[in-house]
Amino acid sequence: MRAMVLERPGSPLLLRQLPWPVPGAGQVRLRVRACAVCRTDLHVVDGELPDPALPLVPGHEVVGVVDAVGADVVAPAVGERVGVGWLGHTCGNCRFCLSDRENLCVQARFTGYQLPGGYAEAMVADARACLPLPAAYPDPSAAPLLCAGTIGYRAYRMAGDAERIGLYGFGAAAHILTQLAVWQGRAVFAFVRPGDAGAEAFARALGATWAGPSTAPPPAPLDAALIFAPVGALVPAALAAVDRGGVVVCAGIHMSDVPSFPYRLLWHERVVRSVANLTRRDGVEFLALAPQVPVRTTVQVYPLEAANEALADLRAGRVTGAAVLVP
Repeated sequence: MRAMVLERPGSPLLLRQLPWPVPGAGQVRLRVRACAVCRTDLHVVDGELPDPALPLVPGHEVVGVVDAVGADVVAPAVGERVGVGWLGHTCGNCRFCLSDRENLCVQARFTGYQLPGGYAEAMVADARACLPLPAAYPDPSAAPLLCAGTIGYRAYRMAGDAERIGLYGFGAAAHILTQLAVWQGRAVFAFVRPGDAGAEAFARALGATWAGPSTAPPPAPLDAALIFAPVGALVPAALAAVDRGGVVVCAGIHMSDVPSFPYRLLWHERVVRSVANLTRRDGVEFLALAPQVPVRTTVQVYPLEAANEALADLRAGRVTGAAVLVP
């Protein structure tokens, strides 16, 4: 099978011919139909996340059809279309797994980082990590729902009943959550790269109340701010933007160092918290909710062999919505 392989962090992916994977006990094999390109893939490829399982096939927003199953697999069945996200395996026995917090499992392994991912024609996955997909979404449109959507949704839930929500970094996750927030009657304030008029217009077209540069204060105090851009300096900026009792949620797996800031920004019961991974419940809930809105994903499709181009476009901010590879 064809696959795009990371052999050394910091170097381009290489097109390789690999043996077709064989599912082991508890695993299924997927014929990959689409795989979205996530900013976390950039962190893996650029060497910002330690100890990837090299050589590695990246990609963790995978839409595929089951074409083989290993021993002890009850579901999903051969022929079923499913999605696989970032959380690829958990132990099921630690105190986090036993308390519905498998996103914090001490033995967790992650798709496209410690497990082979979806930048390929096929992949194997833990059957427990496979999520049912809404039939209404074509394969490329469904792919961004599996990380930008599901982990974005977990971050969104951390905002509680916030009426005014700021989204820092208007990429794949923000363009999905804007639609959900507007549908629920909330006001969205979109913070984009300074000078990115296209992103501002895109946010407004999706229903954002306000869109402007991340360096600007919002026109009204926020109840919550979700940070998707991996920029630590946005934490004190977001704290300055939220009202008393507001929450700032850091939604990425990697972020540059957070600079020091005066205590007065945190005072008045403001909260800073992170989001780690997702639970299966997050995925099931969001994928059932998305078609009700309905969330419509904006995607730029690339052939599998153009994975390096897709990553470069994402790094440079040239992607509107989400980039998606189609083998």
